[in-house]
Amino acid sequence: MATVTYDGATCLFPGSDTAAVDNLDLHIEDGELLVLVGPSGCGKSTSLRMLAGLENVHSGRILIGGDDVTAQEPKQRDIAMVFQNYALYPHMSVAENMGFALKLAGVGKADIKQRVQETAALLDLSEYLDRKPKALSGGQRQRVAMGRAIVRQPQVFLMDEPLSNLDAKLRVQTRTQIAELQRRLATTMVYVTHDQVEAMTMGDRVAVLKSGVLQQCAPPRELYNRPANVFVAGFMGSPSMNLLTLPVADGGVHLGDMVIPVSRDTLGSETEVVVGIRPEHLEPSMSGLELDVDVVEELGSDAYIYGQVTVDQARHQLVARADWRNPPRRGERVKLHVNPDEVHVFAASDGRRLG
Repeated sequence: MATVTYDGATCLFPGSDTAAVDNLDLHIEDGELLVLVGPSGCGKSTSLRMLAGLENVHSGRILIGGDDVTAQEPKQRDIAMVFQNYALYPHMSVAENMGFALKLAGVGKADIKQRVQETAALLDLSEYLDRKPKALSGGQRQRVAMGRAIVRQPQVFLMDEPLSNLDAKLRVQTRTQIAELQRRLATTMVYVTHDQVEAMTMGDRVAVLKSGVLQQCAPPRELYNRPANVFVAGFMGSPSMNLLTLPVADGGVHLGDMVIPVSRDTLGSETEVVVGIRPEHLEPSMSGLELDVDVVEELGSDAYIYGQVTVDQARHQLVARADWRNPPRRGERVKLHVNPDEVHVFAASDGRRLG
C-alpha cells in the first residue's frame, strides 16, 4: 500500500507543441480509489501511463509511497495495470495467466498455487482455473485480468477503462465488484474512465481533466453539488446540467420572472453570466418557465423532457425531469419552477464558479 503524488507532472508527445498532460498536481491517499475522468483526448490515460512508467515525464515528478519513481522502469515501480483489452495469453489456462508474473519473479510453485487459488476464490473464478480465455465470457476474462494483478500484491492498482468491452448490464455488475474488491483489499487504485456515471459511483474522489489540465478533484457529491467551473458542471451528471448565458441585472440575474440573487462583489466586472440548472431541479408548476416540448424520453422509473424556453428574449435548449407516471407529450407546453437555491452561477468570461 502506498500514496501516489503527481508533482507538476507534464507529458509532451514528440512533434506536438501542446502538452498531453500539463503540470498535473494530484495527491492520492493510501488505500484510496481515485477516478480520472474526462472526454476523449483529455489526458487521463496518459496520466495513468506516466504513473506506470509507459510514458515519459518531461517535467515535474511522480512519487509512489514518498519515493521519486520518475526515472524508474515500469518493473521497478511495484504497480499492476489492468488494460481495456484484457491482454490474456490465449494458450495459457486461467491459473497460468494469473500466476505468470509470479513465475517470472521466481516465486515458488507452491506459493504461486496458493495465491492463485486465494485470488480465484475472491473473484469467483475457482471453477474456471483450468479453462483457456476463449472459453470465458467477457466479464470472466476481465476478472482474470484483475486476478493477474491482485496475485502480485502491488502497492498500486492501475485500471485503464477496464469495462469498455462489456455490455451495459455487465458493466454495472463488474464496477460494483471492482469497488467492493478495492475496499476489501484496501489497496490504492487509480481508475480511468470516460463514463461520468461510472466515475460518480466508484470513486472516493474524482479528478476531472480537460485538454491535459486538471479542472477539479473532489468527492463525487461535491463535484455534483459545487462544480468548480462550467466544464465540470456540464460534464458531470446525466443528463447534463442546463447552461444558459444571461445578462447581469440589478440584484443578480433575471431568469424568467425571478431574480437569482448574486452580489456585485461576487459578479465583479462580469456583464453576463452562465446560469446552471440540473434537470431534476426543474419542477412542473402552475407558473414559471414555459417549455415547448420537442422530445420525451421515458426510461421506466424516470422521464425527461427536452425542449426550448424563452428567457430574456432569447431561445434556449432545456432538459427537465418529468413525472414518469404521466409525462407530457411532444408538442405540449409545460411550466417549470426553478428553486433559486439549486441554481449555479459561473463567469461567462472564464467559466469559473461565482460564489
